[in-house]
Amino acid sequence: MAEVIAQEKSGGKQRKKLIRVDMTPMVDLGFLLITFFMFTTNFTKPNVMDLGLPAKSPTPPKNVVDNKNQVTFIIGKDNRIFYHQEAKGDLNTSNLKETDYNGVNISKIISKAYNDAPIKDNFTIIIEPTDDSNYKNFVDMLDNIAISKKERYGITDMKPWEKKVYEELIK
Repeated sequence: MAEVIAQEKSGGKQRKKLIRVDMTPMVDLGFLLITFFMFTTNFTKPNVMDLGLPAKSPTPPKNVVDNKNQVTFIIGKDNRIFYHQEAKGDLNTSNLKETDYNGVNISKIISKAYNDAPIKDNFTIIIEPTDDSNYKNFVDMLDNIAISKKERYGITDMKPWEKKVYEELIK
């Protein structure tokens, strides 16, 4: 623990006592306290998000999102974004229109498509990022959807027929 070392000073009658404290028991006590609190503490439990998925129906649902009830945005490379409201057979390079990430332009496109939708409750925004797109543009698109206050949107891969028209257009 602690020990006292007495030394005589040369040439005098004065004795100087040196005190040395051994810190080993303190360190042992510190580690015991740390391990005690580690074992008795509740660690944070992982938070699980509950997804409200619809119940499975024995009959498949009809296609409620048709071409007039949706608008598709294709996020391309070099900060380019394209949109359309066409079916598989009708899409070509003249129907696939280009816009920029200006919030006003995208909001106008979304509101025009929403106003033209026959069933407004089923209106859906579809986002299709390409392999060459960047994350910033994707976040900008999500922000623009939030600004336009449309809550029904989906993120998916490009369909082969859309990819063919997109590649023709960017060449």
